[in-house]
Amino acid sequence: MVWYVCFVLSILTLLVSIQNAVVISRNYKSGQNLNAFYIIFIGVFLSLAVAITPIFYLNLQGHSAFGLKLVMTVLIQTLQVFTVDSSSEFIFDNVVGAATPLAEGYSAYLAVLFFVAPIMTFGFVLSLFRNIFSFVRYITQYWSDVYVFSELSEKSLCLAKSIKKNHPKATIVFTNVDKDEGTVIAEYVDMAREIHAILFQKDIATVNLRRHSSKANMTFFAIDEDESENITNSLKLINIYADRDNTSLFVFSTSIEGEIVFSNCTPSKLKIRRINEIRSLIYNFLYNDGHQVFESGVGLDGKKTINAIILGLGRYGTEMLKALTWYCQMDGYEANIHAFDKDLEAGSRFAGLCPDVVSEKYNGIDVEGESRYNIKIHSGVDVRSGDFASEIEKIGAVTFVFVCLGSDSENIKQGANIRMLCERYGSNPLIKLVVYGTEKTNVLSGLTNYHGQPFNIDTMGDRETCYSEEVIMSSKLENLALARHMKWGSEQEFWKYEYNYRSSMASAIHLHARIACGVPGANKKTEDLTPSERDSLEILEHRRWNAYMRTEGYVYSGSLDSSTRNDLAKVHHNLVAFGKLNEADRRKDGDVGTL
Repeated sequence: MVWYVCFVLSILTLLVSIQNAVVISRNYKSGQNLNAFYIIFIGVFLSLAVAITPIFYLNLQGHSAFGLKLVMTVLIQTLQVFTVDSSSEFIFDNVVGAATPLAEGYSAYLAVLFFVAPIMTFGFVLSLFRNIFSFVRYITQYWSDVYVFSELSEKSLCLAKSIKKNHPKATIVFTNVDKDEGTVIAEYVDMAREIHAILFQKDIATVNLRRHSSKANMTFFAIDEDESENITNSLKLINIYADRDNTSLFVFSTSIEGEIVFSNCTPSKLKIRRINEIRSLIYNFLYNDGHQVFESGVGLDGKKTINAIILGLGRYGTEMLKALTWYCQMDGYEANIHAFDKDLEAGSRFAGLCPDVVSEKYNGIDVEGESRYNIKIHSGVDVRSGDFASEIEKIGAVTFVFVCLGSDSENIKQGANIRMLCERYGSNPLIKLVVYGTEKTNVLSGLTNYHGQPFNIDTMGDRETCYSEEVIMSSKLENLALARHMKWGSEQEFWKYEYNYRSSMASAIHLHARIACGVPGANKKTEDLTPSERDSLEILEHRRWNAYMRTEGYVYSGSLDSSTRNDLAKVHHNLVAFGKLNEADRRKDGDVGTL
């Protein structure tokens, strides 16, 4: 009977361990500290111990202290198998000739476990030495600045390479690296070794990295694809490193959850910065190349029209639509923005985010001292359909196109299609595609058809550009935004509160655009402005601010009384035309010059 019981229990133990290993490997990035290998290792050990129990159970029956002797003997024999200190003769001597019908199957099962166990031991020891070797390497870099990444991926590698290029003596550390995960990981591991990175299998929050000089800088990047994992790891890191000097944490998160969580974190010394990759891409484009949007405008007599098209209202398209709404508030320009998405609820969804942007009270309305734009969301229109082509023909002279349909290949395909349609209907717009692959970006540069006609398609979003130290860690735009914020607030408030950060970034971007567009007085310091320049700039700034606040979801509070402002409800008393503001509130828009 004992043979049957132990045989079944052993097989069940092995199957349960394999099942748990599969589950944990799938959810490994949600905070589990064990990986599949260790689960299976434990499963094989327990299965083997249960499987050999009948042998010693029968031999030790009648002995004093039977239970203790049985457990100790089984453990010793199991360890001998794992350390290659037991031969196959053990099976033949104790199982093959046993008085049980299971002898043949049982011996075969044990033979498999005897074969697998030493291999598991070798893997376990190798894994242990990997971590020890990595930690020894880390200790030898005691005095150097350290940059620690939560994941080994294309994004983190691009950023790490950029950092290493600018700081050759820096130590790069990647965590949560499973070298046996597949060919892609193996390729990334080779790239990491090229920059002499240190690799740990444990996740970023469980690797002990505190054994480092307190004078050296430590920078952590929570850069997993899973945003919830970034937030979880970041909260753990805050608890561990909150009191360490010279320490920064960059959290890659686009969610509202991340904004709320980190606005309420108050570590004593650790500096936290949340990186919204999508907004960063859009804002950096507008700051560096946004002047092209105005240059492509059509019209005469000091009045130009921008006819912008956005293909796809996912996260990128929505962010671009919001940004263009306030960015195109410029003297001498009017903006018509058309957004296309095959989702029938696209327009309703955007209205839920920014109700006053598309409200009939403001959208398409020309009021002195108010933001002016005309936004039309074409919900339920597939860009591959004939209806889409008809809509493009109705728009007329298209001046700017942004394509963000979810994949590089689809964006490239529809970029070429919209170029064809615009060419057919007599316009030659600036076309921007979101393309991640650097190789594809290089190929698209200067692309022509078989007649040598250029497609004039530009790309944005390639990994090497977006994930560089200059963009992520030391952005010129960010520095300018901080300087503008410091006119009325503290640096701590700039980094801590997303509202301050975003608002100052938008202000800095628009100031840059005013200068590029030649707005009178835009390139002067506030104290050097003439009265007329100051008046016109104040009105322009208020128009921009109104549009920006509405894209953030704010609505008018219903009264000019400042007590009606409620940021939790996103209602504001100043969301009115400039002429309706009292003198004190008008002066808030007064510091409109350059720094």
